[in-house]
Amino acid sequence: MIGNVPRPRRVRVLSDDVASQIAAGEVVERPASVVKELVENALDAGATRVRVELAGGGKQRIRVSDDGCGMSREDALLALDRHATSKIVEAADLVGVRTFGFRGEALPSILSVSDFVLETADGSGDPGTRILGRAGRIVDVADTARQRGTTVEVRRLFFNAPARAKFLKPVAAETRAVVELLAPLVLAHPPVALQLISGERTLIDAPSATDLGPRLAALWGNDALDELIPVHGRAGETEAWGLVQRPDKAGPGFRRVQVFVNGRPVRDARLLRAADRAYTTTVPSRARPWLFLFLRVPGDRVDVNVHPAKLEVRFRDAGPVEALIEETVRTALTTEESAAPLGGRPARAPLVVREPPPRRSAPGDAPPPDQMALFLAGDPGPGEPATAGSPAPRPSPPSGHVWQALDTYIFVATRDEVLIIDQHSAHERVLFERLMNAFGAGGETAQRLLFPLTLRLTPAEVEQVLSLAGLFERAGFQVEPFGTDTVIVHAVPDPHPWFDAERCFREMVRELTEGSELVRSARNQHERIAMTFACKGAIKAGQRLDQREMQALVDQLFATELPHHDVHGRPTVVRLSAAELGRRFARG
Repeated sequence: MIGNVPRPRRVRVLSDDVASQIAAGEVVERPASVVKELVENALDAGATRVRVELAGGGKQRIRVSDDGCGMSREDALLALDRHATSKIVEAADLVGVRTFGFRGEALPSILSVSDFVLETADGSGDPGTRILGRAGRIVDVADTARQRGTTVEVRRLFFNAPARAKFLKPVAAETRAVVELLAPLVLAHPPVALQLISGERTLIDAPSATDLGPRLAALWGNDALDELIPVHGRAGETEAWGLVQRPDKAGPGFRRVQVFVNGRPVRDARLLRAADRAYTTTVPSRARPWLFLFLRVPGDRVDVNVHPAKLEVRFRDAGPVEALIEETVRTALTTEESAAPLGGRPARAPLVVREPPPRRSAPGDAPPPDQMALFLAGDPGPGEPATAGSPAPRPSPPSGHVWQALDTYIFVATRDEVLIIDQHSAHERVLFERLMNAFGAGGETAQRLLFPLTLRLTPAEVEQVLSLAGLFERAGFQVEPFGTDTVIVHAVPDPHPWFDAERCFREMVRELTEGSELVRSARNQHERIAMTFACKGAIKAGQRLDQREMQALVDQLFATELPHHDVHGRPTVVRLSAAELGRRFARG
């Protein structure tokens, strides 16, 4: 009070209408947000069929129907109250929660900014319930006849919040946002049939399936499957599995990426970086491989309640999880599946990816019955999954007749297929891994030159040589400066009989000085030296090899960690299966 005049109040309690619209802003950003909340509720209710219908990109109408457990009238009315949920009871339930939603905010938030109809029945024999609402208020409650399940219809979204409505995008953009929102849910729940209909068009039609393959095909076509290889690994109670793109198919620009933690789609840049690290020396620096990765983590080691829309999670210890992702993907890139097939996927068992069963039953750690089902099945080749920290199993060298074509390609005929090996790319991989191993063991063996090489270089090249002199020496090149624009090379490596040491050294120095996509893709100076040496020092195309040399190269290639890709990310091996040969010759 100032005299008898009251001071103006600066702190006020908001009206229910304003508070509801603020709360709605946290949950409902656009039509896709409404679809997300309603479809996730349907999945949490155990639905086996979910149908989403849109009009005007969802701005005019959204209708989501399911055959889940439904609700009684009392539960349906409670569901429209704030902080009401069937998914948790006490704070301790937030640890390891396995449902999509649990805050009890979605339905009242949607109701507060729309014309709203909810129809539901729990299959108990009592009549179903129909609730009409508008702008946060319940207008009518009545009986209705329907089967078990729930249907929610939302009309005129943001009709009472015109400032929000005018920020919505055109119909096509809002529809596309719904498609992108539903894609991860389609992948995460193969057993659940899911449809998206916009106007008269069916945009997604994903029937119930037992594995991931048909779901990917429903979204992006069967051709996408031929570019993917299965991955599977575990470390203790944490398990990773899914599909990643073959290195020869990975390119720059647009990529499809989905990461799931305990069945929940999330965004986590650290996990993606870990997966991308696994592709080092198998793809160009700008390549962005597709990734569909699933993680099962004990509930007490991950917090899913760190983002309002549950799009992010926080791991108690992220380091081992990232290491598992990197090791799992890296191991998959060593398998025959990662090699480039000629004429499509090799005629082996079909690509089937299902969820691995839990290693043991632990309280609060069992996946829900409708969780995405993925596992490596139908291919007896991979054997045991990768384990973080253990070396990846290396494929055995193929045995069979070996011959050379066009002085460039080595053919190996086995019982079931023909391998076509690019001799230059293969030797690149061999030299790269040999030098990287030599760096760890003290350096590569050098051959002392009877007549040292005296090489004139540009000032920038001389500076580059001097700054990397120690690494060059460990790579087998013993170099010393001679004046301001000259270096003397006293010793060189001896990787093969046709090695041109001067040409190799000059090309290495030039590429390291000027930079290139290959140099940029390396993680450190050791890799830069090893990659450029492998590229410039490997056997060239057009070099004729005898039988012993070809067999030695094949054996050395399949003794490397990543035999199917050179340091540029190009394939070293193309596989032509017996079935593909038969198809080409119309043999039935």
